[in-house]
Amino acid sequence: MDIQSMMKQAQEMQQRLQQQMATLRIEASAGGGMVTVVVNGAKQVQELKIDPEVVSRDDVEMLQDLIVAALNDAHRKVDESLARMLKIPGM
Repeated sequence: MDIQSMMKQAQEMQQRLQQQMATLRIEASAGGGMVTVVVNGAKQVQELKIDPEVVSRDDVEMLQDLIVAALNDAHRKVDESLARMLKIPGM
């Protein structure tokens, strides 16, 4: 296999991965589902849902912590999904 065909194959793989990342949707939550976030493969937030029960003027800090926890969990799940996509059979 020559270098040009290897480069072409690598570009095709990159394009497929980018398409998969664009369609990937990962959902994560915190606080037993009180905060739910959906991100795409580029880790951009697509949706954010907050249970009205958790909204309190007296405890804004808890809500902030739940949002951060949900986002961090979603980003971790995206990383795991991308790592599975990048695994090359036989390696």
